[in-house]
Order: sequence, then structure tokens, then C-alpha cells
Amino acid sequence: MTAHVTAERTSFDPLGAGALLLAVLVVCVGVGALVGWAAGSVGGGVAIGSVIGIPAAIATVYRTYRNIA
Repeated sequence: MTAHVTAERTSFDPLGAGALLLAVLVVCVGVGALVGWAAGSVGGGVAIGSVIGIPAAIATVYRTYRNIA
């Protein structure tokens, strides 16, 4: 019975979760830098992109891996 239960489980991939976290954060910071550059303040855009990117990255990883127990 144990083999049947473990066959249905999907394993958690920490490397994939970390890569997804980093990718979403980098995209948000990049978009923030572009918007900041267009507005005349790259540093402000990077800061705002980081503030938006951190919760967005966490939410993306959570949504991706929430069904793995």
C-alpha cells in the first residue's frame, strides 16, 4: 500500500522553485527598471520593481507548488 501512495505523489523540486522565484523577481525588477528609465529614475523603478516582485515571486511559487504535500 505504501508504494501505491508514493506513486501518486509528485515530489517537490527545490531547484525549480528557486529558479521560478528568481525568474519572476528578475522580470519584475527589469520591468520596473524600464518603467523607471522611461520616467527618468532607473533607481526608483528598480526599487518599485523589487517591492512588487518579491510578493509576486512568492505567490507564483506558491500557486505552482501548492498541491504538493
